[in-house]
Amino acid sequence: MTFGRVNPQFRLEEQGITGLGNVYYNLLEPALVEAALKNGEGTLGKGGALMVETGKFTGRSPKDKHVVKTASVADSIWWENNATMSPEGFDALYADMLEHMKGRDYYVEDLVGGADPTMAINVRMVTELAWHALFNRHLLRRPTPEALDGYLADFTIVNCPSFKADPQRHDCRSDTVIALNFDRKLILIANTGYAGENKKSVFTLLNYLLPEKGVMPMHCSANHAIDNPVDAAVFFGLSGTGKTTLSADPGRVLIGDDEHGWSDRGTFNFEGGCYAKTIGLDPDAEPEIYATTSKFGTVIENMVFDPYTRELDFDDDTLTANMRCAYPLHYISNASETSLGGHPKNVIMLTCDAFGVLPPIARLTPAQAMYHFLSGFTAKVAGTERGVTEPQPTFSTCFGAPFMPRRPEVYGNLLREKIARHGATCWLVNTGWTGGAYGTGSRMPIKATRALLTAALDGSLNDVEFRKDDNFGFDVPVAVPDVAEVLLDPRRTWPDTDAYDAQAAMLVKMFADNFAQYLPYIDDDVKAAAIG
Repeated sequence: MTFGRVNPQFRLEEQGITGLGNVYYNLLEPALVEAALKNGEGTLGKGGALMVETGKFTGRSPKDKHVVKTASVADSIWWENNATMSPEGFDALYADMLEHMKGRDYYVEDLVGGADPTMAINVRMVTELAWHALFNRHLLRRPTPEALDGYLADFTIVNCPSFKADPQRHDCRSDTVIALNFDRKLILIANTGYAGENKKSVFTLLNYLLPEKGVMPMHCSANHAIDNPVDAAVFFGLSGTGKTTLSADPGRVLIGDDEHGWSDRGTFNFEGGCYAKTIGLDPDAEPEIYATTSKFGTVIENMVFDPYTRELDFDDDTLTANMRCAYPLHYISNASETSLGGHPKNVIMLTCDAFGVLPPIARLTPAQAMYHFLSGFTAKVAGTERGVTEPQPTFSTCFGAPFMPRRPEVYGNLLREKIARHGATCWLVNTGWTGGAYGTGSRMPIKATRALLTAALDGSLNDVEFRKDDNFGFDVPVAVPDVAEVLLDPRRTWPDTDAYDAQAAMLVKMFADNFAQYLPYIDDDVKAAAIG
């Protein structure tokens, strides 16, 4: 049986998916919460939030992500970064998944990726779990009921956590798989309950499709000045660097917290919601995000709670340090109604430096911006990926290598061209450690980071004195109001300056060694910005 609103000419049967049990099309949030509770998928929390656990997969599985190698994409995919799958393996995987799905109930959400209608794609999400459907409704954009009557998907994602792949038969690495087939316009996800795989699959799609239209896809959050959408800013960064926290500034309008495009028309959000880390969430420092954890329909992932009061424990990482909440964008009071902004006046690159070497903020030239964008230096934060239990220094090009199907220079050149054309000012912001490396130093004070960002965004930081950093050559402010002067010179925060110098030399060499792979593909001015 089928339930819900759907284009009658576009039921699953028309896509070759037959023999299922009940199929629920485009259920709204109350019905999805009800279904998840009825199915035993979660627990009702305070305010009507839905509390769920994702099983053994509490983060993404980037090594299990495959792209089907067909003639149409063979020359455009960055194969060193994207594992291959043969068309035959994919076909066998899909056939076996469809057989496994027969007789089971499924939830279909017909959604949209991209707030700019000229760049948007329709994505049909077919999920085994009702709470995954709820998550997808939050994180993607929701068409109007009228738009559903004629809805046709550009791509379809089928997510079946109860199915295990066969590496030999399906040409994949393990029994967990995320497989993208651009020719068949189909993505298959199996044997993982982690909902983030859904949204990142859509991000990967857009990362492949949009550069051909001259659009820069970005793993970033974005906001703009109140009553002035033209004054936009974007915040690049991997998970755990502060994209969600720092863009949710009460003094600015939130465009989105994770995935955006930069077109000739300006900035636009890919998504319709936010996916925020909740470990250590402070109601005073982050009141808007904290408030969403007790709002109806918010999905609470992998958080410990009191079974009697249903009070959430924001400090207990027994299940994972990657505990999260997913909610629609309108749950943030200062969120943009259109999810659109102008061309960024400021481009901020967030890094979580576990070595304690980088300053809290630095101003970059356009060549330095491309250098640091291609480097993508940060620390993977505990829990974000399987096996990561403490911060691990890493270089993730474009601040999102796992989601980049094309070569890094494609995105780097797009970003550089847009920065040059629109005159954006670029900043590198360290939200990691100061006074020592991870284990000896302390995390950068969020109040200092906010004060520095405010000064950068309102233009007042341009009026202060800068010094040239001895290690990286970028400009660092000497003194900024409301920020302890010592924080601006990381060497002074270390009790042993010789130890700092040794650590800095090691990090400089790590940057140079990593960047060597890009030297054949970049211009001379970017090579000059490279260190080592």
